[in-house]
Amino acid sequence: MAAVAGLYKRSLPSPPAIEFSSPEGKLLFKEALEKGYMEGFFKLVSYYQTQSEPAYCGLASLSVVLNSLAIDPGRKWKGPWRWFDDSMLDCCEPVEKIKVNGISFNKLVCLARCNGAKVEAFHANESTVDAFRDYVMSSASSEDHHLIVSYHRAHLKQVHASLSAS
Repeated sequence: MAAVAGLYKRSLPSPPAIEFSSPEGKLLFKEALEKGYMEGFFKLVSYYQTQSEPAYCGLASLSVVLNSLAIDPGRKWKGPWRWFDDSMLDCCEPVEKIKVNGISFNKLVCLARCNGAKVEAFHANESTVDAFRDYVMSSASSEDHHLIVSYHRAHLKQVHASLSAS
């Protein structure tokens, strides 16, 4: 089969990234689990969904979090099922606009709130690295307190901007 142009299975730049399924990734997971810093992981991974559009990383992250918190979307996803999906998160910004431009952190906060989540939003310039680490540790120790982080992949030697839930 001839090679096709595009992105496929790009290697994570290591350092700073560590592949989840690598021996080092597995060791970090085990250590975090043993120390109580993976409390929300199993709820989140139970509702994991891949983003349906390249610019929907924030929407997919939010869908996972909303579903893991057992927030009822109050409308059907497919058939009789009420479930959050990235294509349904449109109360603050039309999904067609997000499909083209992505979503800002503040719009994501708006979407979380209008879909029933209790949200505390922090920007990097409003906090310190130590305060952020404390917040990550607190969230990682909780089954019902999750953290969605907006970051720029270039700082991690990757391509494209991204949002991630933990």
